[in-house]
Amino acid sequence: MKTKLVLALLLTFVFGTLQTIEAQTGEQQKVQINKQKKFSKSNLTVRFVSLIEDSRCPKGANCVWAGNAKIKIEVGNGGKKETFEVNTNLGPKGSTYNGYSIELISLTPVPKQNIRINRNGYVATFAISRLTR
Repeated sequence: MKTKLVLALLLTFVFGTLQTIEAQTGEQQKVQINKQKKFSKSNLTVRFVSLIEDSRCPKGANCVWAGNAKIKIEVGNGGKKETFEVNTNLGPKGSTYNGYSIELISLTPVPKQNIRINRNGYVATFAISRLTR
């Protein structure tokens, strides 16, 4: 009985003092390479600066691993801007900026066997969510 009371108090203390940061459901938008979009809920702009690499496994191919695409983005809120590198598979898929989470949801087009992708044809889908405690 005494053990259960101590355990209950300990669990209440531990879970009562932990602070977690969660992202509220946010806004999604598609941004074409060399373009930027403003996310109205957060008042942030995201610019898809460049494609750094695209080693994703082409559709129809038999690959050992899924591969990865890495892009460079610039996030700002009017004056101050920061640059980030985000990934589709390996490494960070997003970052935080000014109390918001910026996440790369997808990158299109997906490579296809024996078809070269026009570098100006890439479109990234981002989600921006407000971080809360």
